[in-house]
Amino acid sequence: MIRISLDLMGGDFGPEVVVPGAARALDRHPDIAFVMYGQKDRCEAVLAKYPKLREKSVFHECDVAISMDEKPSQALRRGRYVSSMWRSIDAVKAGDADVVVSAGNTGALMAMAKFCLRTMANIERPAIAAIWPTLRGESIVLDVGATIGADAQQLLDFALMGGAMARALFEIERPTIGLLNVGVEEIKGQEDVKDAGRLIREANLESLEYFGFVEGDDIGKGTVDVVVTEGFSGNIALKAAEGTAKQIGSYLRAAMSRTLLARIGYVLAKGAFDLLREKLDPSKVNGGVFLGLNGIVIKSHGGANVEAFAAAIDVGYDMAKNGLTQKIENDLKKYHAKRLPPIGPEAA
Repeated sequence: MIRISLDLMGGDFGPEVVVPGAARALDRHPDIAFVMYGQKDRCEAVLAKYPKLREKSVFHECDVAISMDEKPSQALRRGRYVSSMWRSIDAVKAGDADVVVSAGNTGALMAMAKFCLRTMANIERPAIAAIWPTLRGESIVLDVGATIGADAQQLLDFALMGGAMARALFEIERPTIGLLNVGVEEIKGQEDVKDAGRLIREANLESLEYFGFVEGDDIGKGTVDVVVTEGFSGNIALKAAEGTAKQIGSYLRAAMSRTLLARIGYVLAKGAFDLLREKLDPSKVNGGVFLGLNGIVIKSHGGANVEAFAAAIDVGYDMAKNGLTQKIENDLKKYHAKRLPPIGPEAA
């Protein structure tokens, strides 16, 4: 049984999307049990519509909900210990849940998660990893906005964590890792990125295969399983890709409705357009994973619809079932064991 903690008040729509999303995820994964946190009057009314879900859930009343525009510091002061967001995270810390899923304020969620769960040993900064649709299938990109900037050691940590996530999600024994750069040549890029490439190469990690530098167009091509970058450029890449997908969709809708011949052509090619629409649908790849914490935290888009939130729960389910946290911890221990000097007679 995979136990999933839910912040029912998170996101633009709260329980009106989170609850039916959970019901849809339960249909796909009958071995889920939910622990839910939210305002009683609003949540119980929605839960009553899903008796199957209600039977597999434990509901805890929380009067405080964190708003989407609340500053992280304010959210911590007001919502620590008492809000639906905090208590859903604390359920993971207490061992009452294996993973927490929230569509709430990203900054507040990260601040509370770091404060409540703490970062893993030897990890300076957590990262947000996104699942990215590619021509080959899917890849992982991190960091997409947890923090701005990263030095060489932190980029190596991101590579270790992203590789562990790829093994957990894609079941790849030795995923390929690429560092996002302005060119593939070793002489190009910022010093931190070049130093990170050297560190990863010299570490000779058995858990991943270092590909080298990759450029922006390699993300969509699926050149590597994991693309590593710092949060500023990663977030820009993510938002640019989402905007481009919407732009292409708008162009196609306008083109297909422009003339009678175009509308007839659309009818004849409807199957192909439906497949394209599915590929461009952001709800299919919803769910950013907070990596580097002592527990699994999944961030759903705030404006997610029912299917998108169910997809975020699917990601959390896969991460918990495949032991993401343990994989990251094992990889970190192996790497840092190599870095430590020998102790005892061998040192002499």
